[in-house]
Amino acid sequence: MGVVGVLALQGSFNEHIAALRRLGVKGVEIRKPEHLQSISSLIIPGGESTTMAKLAEFHNLFPALREFVQMGKPVWGTCAGLIFLANKAVGQKEGGQELVGGLDCTVHRNYFGRQIQSFEAELVVPELASKEGGPETFRGVFIRAPAILEVGPEVEVLADYHIPSNKVLYSSSAVEIHEESAVPEKKVIVAVKQGKLLGTAFHPELTADTRWHSYFLKMASDIEGATSNAIVAASSSDPQTKYDLPIFR
Repeated sequence: MGVVGVLALQGSFNEHIAALRRLGVKGVEIRKPEHLQSISSLIIPGGESTTMAKLAEFHNLFPALREFVQMGKPVWGTCAGLIFLANKAVGQKEGGQELVGGLDCTVHRNYFGRQIQSFEAELVVPELASKEGGPETFRGVFIRAPAILEVGPEVEVLADYHIPSNKVLYSSSAVEIHEESAVPEKKVIVAVKQGKLLGTAFHPELTADTRWHSYFLKMASDIEGATSNAIVAASSSDPQTKYDLPIFR
């Protein structure tokens, strides 16, 4: 299969590269526009989205990233990477930030609040389980996470999160607080797919479960059968498996 790039400006790019390695796939760090010419698919990791945007602007990456998406090449954005891929983002700091776009959705930046409001939750993932096997749920790690508020007609919802009725949400950097107990329980979208674009509001790279990475690799492959065999052979549920980075098990 082709080379998988991981945008390495800031954030959890090392964790994504380690997850790919566990599947027997080499990931390469991407920091400059010309680096995109040597890869066939790209992962935009989680991190601090404003900082990542400023660094991408400094390195003049936005035009090349937009062209990469417009060419129909597979791109997966996790957390801050999801914000990058969204066509529209709300709840931003004053002045906003530049976006790559491509995913027909509206994302709320830091929807679940500040760092102290980070959490983990079991997400029902029928599409992932159908394609990759394993349990019907996935342990989502949400760190200052965004949420998807609206999607267009061509966007497939892969997972959502039911917000507990007593959860307090900080809707923006201005710290406008909403008590969820005052409104009916609701849910927000946390994973989507549109064509060759994949977006997750949580961090699969921080867990030992590599099914999202395997799912993306198959999206990125023209010969799904060959990729599938390679991934299955390289993935191991052996409890003695050694991990080169600290992850949630």
